[in-house]
Amino acid sequence: MDQEEGQTAVDNIVTQFNTYEDFLDSQITTVDLYYLEDEALARQLVELGYRGTGEVVKREDFEARKAAIEIARLAERTQKKTLTSAGKDLQDNFLKALAVREEDNRNGKVSLNQQEADAAQTLKKQLAESSAHGKSVIFIRDKNSHGQEVSGYIDYAHRLKTEDFEVYFNGKKRLLPRPTDLSYYNWDNHIAVWNSTPNYQVIADNPEGLLFKYKRDRKILNVDPKAPPGDNSTRIPIQTKLYIQVVIFDHISRRKT
Repeated sequence: MDQEEGQTAVDNIVTQFNTYEDFLDSQITTVDLYYLEDEALARQLVELGYRGTGEVVKREDFEARKAAIEIARLAERTQKKTLTSAGKDLQDNFLKALAVREEDNRNGKVSLNQQEADAAQTLKKQLAESSAHGKSVIFIRDKNSHGQEVSGYIDYAHRLKTEDFEVYFNGKKRLLPRPTDLSYYNWDNHIAVWNSTPNYQVIADNPEGLLFKYKRDRKILNVDPKAPPGDNSTRIPIQTKLYIQVVIFDHISRRKT
């Protein structure tokens, strides 16, 4: 039996029995108890591999896998609870694009749907790697509640951590750039603001326009529509009825091993 088959066998046993003692008891026959006359001794012989009718599993292996499976189960439940897009009937392409990226931006990974992946073939290998981590940057241009045209770049992962996106996914509020985001520009009063975030450093003195340096791998994300977005990055325009213009940049960072 190879390592993978052995791991599968242990997992099957762990999910079948609540405790290691329950597993040992399943290996003991009535004949064993008749001759040994001691349940504890019968369990010990099974644990050592001298008796039993099935797979030999060490106590530490059983308990380690039991704990790992429970941790994974709790983590999955917690993750599902934190996804504010879960269960929402999303009609607009922009909200769907946010939903696709919500889980990945919360845990650091970035994956694309099939249509977007087709437009980003150079990233397919990175996206397939479990060690690929990254964040999304959202460009939005639209009018605010005062009728002023505003635009800016939003660090999606950072916003997810600092506010509740329930109001955006249920349509009660529109996601708009703020003066606290990566960049903000008011086209009416010409106020321009930019801020670095925990994920991106803003490079504002570039003569050709704003650049964002991803702090994890120090690679540059170029948001100029006339220039390539940079290494391991994609630029995806989103057709939406909610905003004048939306573009999502996905940057993938390969973890060094």
